[in-house]
Amino acid sequence: MATLARLQARSGFVGNQYYFRNSVVDAFRKKENHAAVKIQSWFRGCQVRAYIRHLHRIATIIQKWWRGYLGRKHYQLLVEVAYYTMKMDLYNAMAVRIQRRWRAYKVRKYCFNYFCFKEYLQAVSEANDTIREVLQEFAEIQESEEKKAKLEREEKQREKEARKMHHLLSTKQIPGIYNSPFRKEPDPWELQLQKAKPLVSRRRRVGPKPSAGLANWLACTSARSFPQSDILPPIDRKPCQGPFRNISEVLEQRYKPLEPTLRVAQPVDEIKRAREEFRRQEWVRNITDKMFLPFSSYHKKEKYMPSMLSSSKYDPSSCGKQDFRSEDPRKWICDKDFQTVLPSFDLFSKYGKLYSKAGQIV
Repeated sequence: MATLARLQARSGFVGNQYYFRNSVVDAFRKKENHAAVKIQSWFRGCQVRAYIRHLHRIATIIQKWWRGYLGRKHYQLLVEVAYYTMKMDLYNAMAVRIQRRWRAYKVRKYCFNYFCFKEYLQAVSEANDTIREVLQEFAEIQESEEKKAKLEREEKQREKEARKMHHLLSTKQIPGIYNSPFRKEPDPWELQLQKAKPLVSRRRRVGPKPSAGLANWLACTSARSFPQSDILPPIDRKPCQGPFRNISEVLEQRYKPLEPTLRVAQPVDEIKRAREEFRRQEWVRNITDKMFLPFSSYHKKEKYMPSMLSSSKYDPSSCGKQDFRSEDPRKWICDKDFQTVLPSFDLFSKYGKLYSKAGQIV
């Protein structure tokens, strides 16, 4: 009992000591914690740096071995290419030597053989002589034909001249100029004029005059209609003296085409025509003539018919009826589910709730 009484008496002192010691420990706890964290960070940093250095050494060793392997492979490839090139060069040199020997033998045997060459030259000379004879005969025949054609042309020309000068022929009363009484014999042209026929001038063929019918009379195209005057030839007169412009320049200025302004050239209803043309082109480009009026009360019960370009084999009529992000496993091509690479954006799913009317973030 005495001991319990002593302990009860000392309970207050023990509590004070416990509180004091805990307060002292709390004062130094933060400092000790910072010191421990610093020591641990330094030690862990040393550990990580040592491990990174070890990894660098290992990576360097791996790279060294791998690069050595690649270098040896590349060197082996270079050696194989050099060996193959050297072998091909040797084969080419041997082939060139064989070809050289064979060509030399062939040239000495067949090309530059004296007796064969002599026979060849003799055959060439005989062929040349034959060709020269044929060409000479052809030239003589052509020359004779040209002379014959020339004589025929001269004969036709003399006959034409004789026909033109037939009026110079002698008559019983008056001798011609080629039949002079002072000559013993008449001139050869006199005989030519006696053989030739006189040249008669051709008359113009007068065709039937066009008859003037009732249709031509009504159409004013006949001779009884208004006369049509031909274009008069230009008058060759001297240019006027003085500061006058050239006639061609004056006519060009007088009959130049009209150059209207933009206001005169464009019609008054240009805007109306352009709008009609725009409507016509828009109607031609439309795939369907049915207008798209999904929000009108009159077409509210009608089913929307999408165009052929927007339809597909997966869902041809899904536009405007269901969400684009909806899934239908029955229409999937494969049995596995689709894997989402990126998560969905919460901002897009909450569109209209996080923004104000002015477009600014609340």
